[in-house]
Amino acid sequence: MNDYDVRRDVSDKYSLRGRVFHKIRDDILNGKYHENEELKEIPIGQELGVSRTPVREALRQLELEGLVQIIPNRGAFVTGIQAKDVHDIYMIRSRLEGLCARWACEHITKELLSSMEENVYLAEFHAERGNMEQMAELDNQFHLILYTAGNSKMLEHLLIDYHQYVMRIRKKTLSTRDRALASNAEHRAIMEAIRSNDPDRAEELAATHMKNAYTNMVKNGLYDLYKTDDETGKE
Repeated sequence: MNDYDVRRDVSDKYSLRGRVFHKIRDDILNGKYHENEELKEIPIGQELGVSRTPVREALRQLELEGLVQIIPNRGAFVTGIQAKDVHDIYMIRSRLEGLCARWACEHITKELLSSMEENVYLAEFHAERGNMEQMAELDNQFHLILYTAGNSKMLEHLLIDYHQYVMRIRKKTLSTRDRALASNAEHRAIMEAIRSNDPDRAEELAATHMKNAYTNMVKNGLYDLYKTDDETGKE
């Protein structure tokens, strides 16, 4: 049996069902489970150290998110994220992150602005040295700081979910040093617009940043990664 015991991770923030849901969702998004793979309640429950009930409830919730399809009398099967989903997520994020940057102009605190500035400086340091793993982590942190700065728990929740949906393939947006430098330059421009309290520019820059990230992802093989059976010539 896997050493992971989901019961040890239960906190005030999430119920046991919530923890099971997030663990299975993370496994789907990280590629542990593949498209059309069956998710069996008993083995998953054994792996996580829980009964079938929270697994079943988690699978139902994942079906509502479109990551799982439950077929009566057959079982639950992974739907996952496809290339069109990635496109849609980035276009939605471009609007939502633009809105978040606009609101950040009004609500960002000195502490958060300082954290954002430190993030940009550290990213420049690591990008110049080709430390791509650190760049990916700092990129994640920048967006999380921005989400908090928007001062809307509803918008922050939506953005974090969309951010997590594409974690598996987000490294492609920073797969080269040139894109890492360009991405961080875009972060800096967003930060300066927020610092200058220019909501129109902050919104435009944040939206463009997401579109640029998606365009670069396509250049780096997004559609190769998400080829369907039809595209690969399989039946």
